[in-house]
Amino acid sequence: MTPQRVAMITLGVKDLAVSREFYKSMGWTESPRSQESIAFFQTNGVLLGLFGLADLAKDQGREGAPLGFGAATLAQNFSTEAEVDTAFAKALACGATELKAPEKVFWGGYSGYYSDLDGHVWEMLYNPYWLPSADGTPNF
Repeated sequence: MTPQRVAMITLGVKDLAVSREFYKSMGWTESPRSQESIAFFQTNGVLLGLFGLADLAKDQGREGAPLGFGAATLAQNFSTEAEVDTAFAKALACGATELKAPEKVFWGGYSGYYSDLDGHVWEMLYNPYWLPSADGTPNF
């Protein structure tokens, strides 16, 4: 078994139905394995789950705990700056909140940040040093 891997990322959300529709409006396809209490979106190698905050706390063995947000960023790498701009604009049109508009950054790429409806931060970026493969996987 390879220990250095991530199989699933689960985001705690205030309103599952609203968050589910947000990601679907961005063009994400929901998995038929989703259930009423959890939504799944298959990405290239990692499953993204959306789970109600109270249900997530209970599942973690911390029932009633007020779940907050850590200093984490989810990122999507694109092949061009134009693709970043398009994806960023679509997210805003679907209800995301702009944190930083895409711009050239100090490390030589192009990057912008938005937060989804629950405050989860996403970075949209173009990194000329590791362009994505056809399935979106970063080429290191």
